[in-house]
Amino acid sequence: MLEGPIRAVSVLLSLAILVGFALFAIDETREASRETAAAVADRPSVAVDPSPQQERAREAAHGTVRELVDDVNDVALAPFASIVDGSDDRWVRRGVPALLGLLVYGYGLATLARFSRGRA
Repeated sequence: MLEGPIRAVSVLLSLAILVGFALFAIDETREASRETAAAVADRPSVAVDPSPQQERAREAAHGTVRELVDDVNDVALAPFASIVDGSDDRWVRRGVPALLGLLVYGYGLATLARFSRGRA
């Protein structure tokens, strides 16, 4: 009974995390040759858990669909953002929360869905 909704949430969150990370990677590789260390710190797409000011800058820079993907990632990955707060590497700040999110939401919720089927 709960297997279907749990599995759907697992798949949707996993897809949102993968798409969000892919879009981040595309942005980073497209602009890698033009960025400086100072500009990287102010880029709106770098933070997993952005401040209100970073959120407004990101909304202005991205379209509606991209901002929806980013907002889903903000909410889904916020529990994991504090793990990498001290890192200076933007790939670590995005990659580690994304991997942990996939582990928890993809694998964890899929396991929970299978468990709920076996207990029904």
